[in-house]
Amino acid sequence: MPELPEVEAARRALEAHCVGRRIARCAVADDPKVVVARAGGGVTPVAFERAMVGRTIVAARRRGKNLWLRLDAPPFPSFQFGMAGAIYIKGVPVTKYKRSVVSSTDEWPSKYSKFFVELDDGLEFSFTDKRRFARVRLFEDPETVPPISDLGPDALFEPMSVDNFADSLSGKRIGIKALLLDQSFISGIGNWIADEVLYQSRTHPLQIASSLSREGCEALHQSIQEVVKYAVEVDADCDRFPEEWLFHHRWGKKPGKVNGKKIEFITAGGRVSNPLLLQYYPF
Repeated sequence: MPELPEVEAARRALEAHCVGRRIARCAVADDPKVVVARAGGGVTPVAFERAMVGRTIVAARRRGKNLWLRLDAPPFPSFQFGMAGAIYIKGVPVTKYKRSVVSSTDEWPSKYSKFFVELDDGLEFSFTDKRRFARVRLFEDPETVPPISDLGPDALFEPMSVDNFADSLSGKRIGIKALLLDQSFISGIGNWIADEVLYQSRTHPLQIASSLSREGCEALHQSIQEVVKYAVEVDADCDRFPEEWLFHHRWGKKPGKVNGKKIEFITAGGRVSNPLLLQYYPF
């Protein structure tokens, strides 16, 4: 599942290659499950396409796992990445997903494309979604309406101070893993980041958030900052993550050991799509 680093890599690629360019052609999939709405009602693919053509991209924005394009006039397209949403730019590497759903040898645009654009300089990009949990929307102002308006502070752009973080945990009678997955608390953290920061801070995923000591809060806060920043710096390329990260051992729910200690699988956070979440206990 794409999380903050993967979506930020997509945002940076769009910012670098598409800003200042005019949309010459647009193709929106006839998939009402993914292409869901415009403020005030639904939007047909044809209406969506007409709203895009001729507009100039002026910025790429992100909050948590949501990305949107600011054009020279509204409405603006918004992308909620879901389980398998991805941005691909033809001829431009964006990021190396752990579980990529589109190969460079596949047809272009992919049969899983939900939003395709050709720019006035010939560059093409596409938002794809194989599993259909992503959402593509058209908004007059994406930041002022759900889902983006419901999100908590962005883990990269709006990090809490350690004091605010500790204070916010003090009133939360919920398991810390479940809290980290709550996008209204901090936006951008998903399964793998939560597992990583808990592992690195030596925090049990089922520990009640309010029971963390000040030292525990500080360690977790530091881990969040370090993991998110590092993953963003390497454009979410998992092959460049440090060898000692839990990330390299958490996929597939296979039994095994890390540094001689057993990998455990537990349920945390109540995730229906992936209820067994990995946690390695080094203590």
